[in-house]
Amino acid sequence: MKPLPKRSGWCVRKSVAPCLTFGWITTEMALPRPLPTVDDYRHEAKRRLPRMVYDYVEGGAGSERGLDRNRDAFAKYLLSPRRLVNVQQRRQSVAPLGSSWATPFAVAPMGLNGVVRPGGDLALAKAAARMGIPFCLSTASTSTIEEVAAATSGEIWFQLYVVQRKLAEDLVRRAAAAGCTTLVLTVDVAVNGERIRDKRSGFGVPFRYTPRIMWDAATHPVWSLRQVLAGLPELAHFRVAGTGDVEAQAALMGRQMDASFDWEALAALRDAWQGKLLVKGILAPDDASHCEKLGVDGLIISNHGARQIEDVMAPVDALPAIRRACQLPLLLDSGIRHGADVVKAMALGAAGALIGRPLLYGLAARGERGADEILALLRQQIDNTLALIGCPDIGMLDETYIA
Repeated sequence: MKPLPKRSGWCVRKSVAPCLTFGWITTEMALPRPLPTVDDYRHEAKRRLPRMVYDYVEGGAGSERGLDRNRDAFAKYLLSPRRLVNVQQRRQSVAPLGSSWATPFAVAPMGLNGVVRPGGDLALAKAAARMGIPFCLSTASTSTIEEVAAATSGEIWFQLYVVQRKLAEDLVRRAAAAGCTTLVLTVDVAVNGERIRDKRSGFGVPFRYTPRIMWDAATHPVWSLRQVLAGLPELAHFRVAGTGDVEAQAALMGRQMDASFDWEALAALRDAWQGKLLVKGILAPDDASHCEKLGVDGLIISNHGARQIEDVMAPVDALPAIRRACQLPLLLDSGIRHGADVVKAMALGAAGALIGRPLLYGLAARGERGADEILALLRQQIDNTLALIGCPDIGMLDETYIA
């Protein structure tokens, strides 16, 4: 038996894909089989990311009671299985807004994905296209609408923050020109939530070069090397000629939105945008009903992942009342960590879900491959849950499947 080669910063195993090495730092090592749970990817992400970046991904508003509430809300809903049902074949494809999705979730809009991994927006968009589901790009992205559209043939949505009306109009035009099928208007960020972790760490883009942040980066050399080689992340939609307003960039980073945006402004946006229009951040039945009267195409029941205000109800708890108040397709995000959570949401009236943080865990842990693995894991968990509750078609789910 041949002796093993001595360890070094260079890849030594034949199974290792080509990797980029700088001194003793190896940026990509041979990856083992997929991890069994989303929480395993979270632990790996925490190990690989600087503290300030992990806290940005993981943090919530205030004392973060809302984070626990979002998760605990799913746990209290129990499933009511059917027995002696033929579930040899299971179907989980849906078409909540007309186009077909291979599985009942899409990629949620998330800002600054390039801070987690360079090219993060592109990696998530490509993973979504391979899975056959939509990808939603944030206004606060590190890649532009045009860059994402050029990188993938998958369905692209664009999430709009209204920082300044003129800037919003320009972004809407660009989204249409890039072929985005759906515009997602976020309405729960009139002002910035109280994000204590970010205040403590000094997190922001561009990065500040304080001693604490420099030490944080130095103790995570693989992450730092990737960022340096790729070019430090920036708010991509502001580097395009005509939109490089420093004040607007600062407002977006501080989530200082146009707090005057109201129902009349929503009606004007509905008239201006010819594609599908979703409103994200709805929790009250009356608001849902009003959106329906204005002709929006669907709602995203969301509390922004508990990142804006901590003492509001979990979206899954708000779902049944909103379902009774309107006939619009309802998507749901916030707190989903398992495929069974998606099944529960759909049994309670959702037409589908949006997945956020779990994909960032996968991206941090294993890059684009990690995003693929998270999507595949959630899809497999949905399939397994459908089989175990005796539901051969996800379209059959209703409240009778909740105990």
